[in-house]
Amino acid sequence: MNNADKSLLTLVLDSDPAVAKSTCARLQAEGYQAVPGDSMNPISEIQTLKSSGLTPAVVLLGGIAEYGQQVQDIAQRCNGVVPIVLASFGTVEDAVSVMRRGASDYLVRPVTTSHLCEAIDQALIRSQLLARPGTDNDGDYGAMVGSDPRMHHVFEVARSVAAAPTTVLMNGESGTGKSMIARAIHEQSPRCDAPFVEISCGSIPETLLESELFGHVKGAFTGAHADKPGKFQAACGGTIFLDEINSAPPSMQLKLLRVLQERVVEPVGSNTPVEVDARVILATNQPLEQLVAEGLFRQDLYYRIKVIDISLPSLRDRVEDVIPLAEHFLAQKAELLDRRLIGIDEEAASRLRDHDWPGNVRELENVMERAVVLAKGVVIGGADLPSDLGFPRATSPIGSINKEQPFDPEMTLREALEVPERRIILGALNANNWNRQETAMSLDINRTTLYKKMKRYGLDRRVA
Repeated sequence: MNNADKSLLTLVLDSDPAVAKSTCARLQAEGYQAVPGDSMNPISEIQTLKSSGLTPAVVLLGGIAEYGQQVQDIAQRCNGVVPIVLASFGTVEDAVSVMRRGASDYLVRPVTTSHLCEAIDQALIRSQLLARPGTDNDGDYGAMVGSDPRMHHVFEVARSVAAAPTTVLMNGESGTGKSMIARAIHEQSPRCDAPFVEISCGSIPETLLESELFGHVKGAFTGAHADKPGKFQAACGGTIFLDEINSAPPSMQLKLLRVLQERVVEPVGSNTPVEVDARVILATNQPLEQLVAEGLFRQDLYYRIKVIDISLPSLRDRVEDVIPLAEHFLAQKAELLDRRLIGIDEEAASRLRDHDWPGNVRELENVMERAVVLAKGVVIGGADLPSDLGFPRATSPIGSINKEQPFDPEMTLREALEVPERRIILGALNANNWNRQETAMSLDINRTTLYKKMKRYGLDRRVA
């Protein structure tokens, strides 16, 4: 499904009725079905339309100061109806906020007709996918356990989009489960028997990323002793998952745009295009809207990949899911490690709920694996959890320092001083999503010093 169905209805709401009517006229002139609403209450307007036998696919909200609650109400209460915000003025923070609540797009007036139509098209495609038959079926989303309404929306969109070849963009903090959702989409798609290829754009040096993605020919550079296909070719017929796309350098962003538009790659050292057929799923741990505003991410690529967007909430924002997830990991790890464990006691559960989980679901999984290994009885207790888990943390971005840590008399002074320094650096890395440039700036040290300390403390690879 690559084309939007313009016959689907767009409901236009604006605090100025004249503006709502003129916006409808603009859309109708481009072939869209659009009607103005009589109020700024989207739920009421949608219900009024439904009572007359009409169901809008898109709601365009404009002319009010605060859009967040209206967007959230539509996303949670009106299945298949996609909201778009048309603001008279706005900030990057406003855009991030409403899009995380379920908006398909955030536009700021004045907006050209072509830009408005592009946003409507993307919302219509999303609505069509949400309206596909069978979207209420439960899918196997592995460790993606959750009763939070936002997670149910994530599962619903993922199930809906699985059957289509549409590009998917996921956003959320590191450790929230973007890779699991990407794999689940692949496994429930018609491409499930073909390869699922995952690559983290942030973990590969810029000089090697192009070769990894697009391949190279013999002699393309020193060490290229033979032709090598890239990840896009390896994923032909299947799915390629590009994680941390926010870290892709500008030159790579331009080449990726061509791949998405023309479905061809050019291996390094070759001028011969190679056709590729891979469904593309991307993920970012930083708001791309903000990176576009700062000139760090191409706007044309952003709009090309933002067809279906899925926002994963952090674990600290879905506290009610902590214990169900912990119990899921307990059962999983106990079976894997052949341990007989039957539950979590109240002290451990309380500490798990009180922890702020900067590493999200991945951190919780690691904590539960540790608890399963160390458990003395058949129930996970507080003593089986890390000593600092669940206690209040400092609000400083560099994290907390446990002043009560006992002194080891066998440590040298240098070794003793390195303990809090490592914790500070790890806290700063987590606070900055492991962006080394931002981490160095927050610690007021240069990048070279940071790199040396990371290597000394075993932090040159990401830890949960």
